[in-house]
Amino acid sequence: MNTARSSLPRALAAHAVLIAYTLIALFPVFVIVINAFKERRAIFSDPLAVPTPESFSLIGFETVTSQGNFLLYFQNSLIVTVASLFCVLLFGAMAAFALSEYRFKGNPLMALYLALGIMIPIRLGTVAILQIMVATGLVNTHTALILVYTAQGLPLAIFILSEFMRTVSADLKNAGRVDGLSEYRIFFTLVLPLVRPAMATVAVFTMIPIWNDLWFPLILAPAEATKTVTLGAQVFIGQFVTNWNAVLAALTLAIIPVLVLYLIFSRQLIRGITSGAVK
Repeated sequence: MNTARSSLPRALAAHAVLIAYTLIALFPVFVIVINAFKERRAIFSDPLAVPTPESFSLIGFETVTSQGNFLLYFQNSLIVTVASLFCVLLFGAMAAFALSEYRFKGNPLMALYLALGIMIPIRLGTVAILQIMVATGLVNTHTALILVYTAQGLPLAIFILSEFMRTVSADLKNAGRVDGLSEYRIFFTLVLPLVRPAMATVAVFTMIPIWNDLWFPLILAPAEATKTVTLGAQVFIGQFVTNWNAVLAALTLAIIPVLVLYLIFSRQLIRGITSGAVK
């Protein structure tokens, strides 16, 4: 009884901290969304007020759809994000399986190398990356962004997936080998289905930085044909005049894919996080 009473304040404090963090994280999103549906004067006069019949306006969305190539920007972001996610999940899962399943001399060094890839930001190598892309003729292409984002997401993906794959029963994999399954069949048919929560966790953690990134699209793919959503929103920001209705509308539309991804993988994501906490 005393233990339950002593743990109650801790639980309340933890929930209070989590609720406060959630409110702080969602506050900028809330401000962007409500102001996207207001006229310009209402945005500056009362930015925290919800739209009213007098202040409600869709001029920002009309501007985005009529003046900007938003559908093209959205398509570019979708292509880059989906292709990068596919490469990160596929190659990350295969590398994680090799590191967790096979023991070789360089195994600990490889794990350390991947840990360094997590700790050192890839943006520190922007100059070298740009030189490589220029030399290979990949500037202003989707391939340049896909390669960079794949390299950016692989260390964390391998680190997370390898920990989950170590928990997969060795007897199950050995039974597959006895039945004549190849290592590829064991990987795709036995191991991958068991680590789906971890895959969903990696997908969410990888997708959000890619979708929201402005740095590499600005440097590697600034052409009109390859602009992403975040870079395309800069079209409405001028040196002297900024169309805030259009900017906020574009950002609101850019939030939708992230929400859809979370709704699709939310259950798997929670399972992946909680199972990682139990271990």
